[in-house]
Amino acid sequence: MSELGVKAEKLDAADELAGVRAQFVLDAVSDHAADAAGVYLDGNSLGALPAAVPGRVDDVVRRQWGELRIRSWDESGWWTAPERIGDRIAPLVGAAAGQIVVGDSTSVNVFKAVVGAVRLARLDGSGGRDEIVVDATTFPTDGYIAESAARMTGCTLRPVTPAEVPGVLGDRTAAVLLNHVDYRTGRLHDLPSLTAAVHAAGAYVVWDLCHSAGALPVGLDEHGVDLAIGCTYKYLNGGPGAPAYLYVRRDLQDRFDSPLPGWTSHADPFGMRPDYEPAAGALRGRVGTPDILSMLALEAALEVWDGVPIESVRAKSLALTDFFLECVAQYVPPGRVESLTPVAHEERGSQVALRCEDAGEVMRRLIERGVVGDFRHPDVLRFGFTPLYVGFADVERAARVLAETLRGGGGGG
Repeated sequence: MSELGVKAEKLDAADELAGVRAQFVLDAVSDHAADAAGVYLDGNSLGALPAAVPGRVDDVVRRQWGELRIRSWDESGWWTAPERIGDRIAPLVGAAAGQIVVGDSTSVNVFKAVVGAVRLARLDGSGGRDEIVVDATTFPTDGYIAESAARMTGCTLRPVTPAEVPGVLGDRTAAVLLNHVDYRTGRLHDLPSLTAAVHAAGAYVVWDLCHSAGALPVGLDEHGVDLAIGCTYKYLNGGPGAPAYLYVRRDLQDRFDSPLPGWTSHADPFGMRPDYEPAAGALRGRVGTPDILSMLALEAALEVWDGVPIESVRAKSLALTDFFLECVAQYVPPGRVESLTPVAHEERGSQVALRCEDAGEVMRRLIERGVVGDFRHPDVLRFGFTPLYVGFADVERAARVLAETLRGGGGGG
């Protein structure tokens, strides 16, 4: 065994989160005999399946839907699921209960939050605020939604990099949409200082937490974030198409004016009144009938977080990514890859992005060997490290197989 292999064994033996791995379904992902166990490093796109989910979904389908049928809205708690599951997510992003509602897609929640932020700015009496600032490096859909929100609210869209945000803020700024972690490079942006800068300019900030929630402390309440959104199928392991969530800070809730007022966010949802009166609190973020099957699968998935401090997750995440970079530096031929992910811990999320000129083909061959990451056009290999189920031996194996692939070899062991 190599020196790094020995180090991996020692790190795994000391890992306080090692036992959580047993709560996930991690079957073989390779046809290659030597790599049959596989290494799943794509949890930053789709988290692994928590073992409790299939049984819970079976109960939802067979008993709650199949036997209780419509009675389950009350007797099985279907109606209150959006806010109940929101309260379960809240501690993972540093929020008190009563500020997060689960439902709809990330894109829909981005739209609600950005338009809502512009309306908040104008409620402040700042009618001249007609500019939305958006992270130019953000996931494309966020940019698309921000552009549409700008047209609908009569605002100008100003795309800039996160580093440029403080310099462009001014009296015209209504809302700022930022990604906490860059989806391509894994760079962690400075949420506290950027939030403070937006507030100093009299504007409202919306944070996209898709690549940070469940991977590192966020501190929404601590840092006074106005609105935030995020998906639940990455580090929260909610499953494909799992509903997203919307955070509205408590003191803003009575003024939050959602651009999508639906019947389930009405103060009297079963009154079927022609006039709209928004419900109190986080419920204003609801729109239509909750997507019960995927929502309750998410609720079951979140049980893996019982007793798991997010600070411990962050510590392991940094240790995993540090060790991966160490293994890559030792195993991979010099000059063959270039890391795009910051070395500094305060600037790193929970993934490592490597630039490689033939990245698409390299990732295809890695997946054949059971090392599952993903490829981002045109030349980026992405490896996501989910501390709840990724170990240090996984990391060492992934780097070793990457080196073998880049050399054109096929050895295992």
